[in-house]
Amino acid sequence: MATTRTATTQWKGALLDGSGTVSLDTSGVGTFEVSWASRAEQANGKTSPEELIAAAHSSCFSMALSHGLAGAGTPPESLQTSADVTFQPGEGITGIVLTVKGQVPGITAAQFLEAAETAKANCPVSKALTGTTITLNAELL
Repeated sequence: MATTRTATTQWKGALLDGSGTVSLDTSGVGTFEVSWASRAEQANGKTSPEELIAAAHSSCFSMALSHGLAGAGTPPESLQTSADVTFQPGEGITGIVLTVKGQVPGITAAQFLEAAETAKANCPVSKALTGTTITLNAELL
């Protein structure tokens, strides 16, 4: 069964001096302020498209890795994944670094890295971001 998720942005003003809000409509968990300054300079308590992509990517990757490990008979005790999405004004998103640390009994560091590479290649968000260089750091704890 396919699912559709919705977010809505309300924007006022021009790019450089305007601002807006983005609401996570499907879940209803919140509305967040956005601005060009929070995107291209300091966050100052506001979010950005890149932070939202980082949240989507880190959670999708974690789900994919957890699924792959469990399917191989070695479910993880825990995974901690961060996604660093770099935005360069005038160029756009220039790269993403996924960093995962996992506690997975019964596998080697090499097996963990292989599972993480597979998850990176196959998670739906990674696939949606194929025009961007995605780098992976994986550490078995």
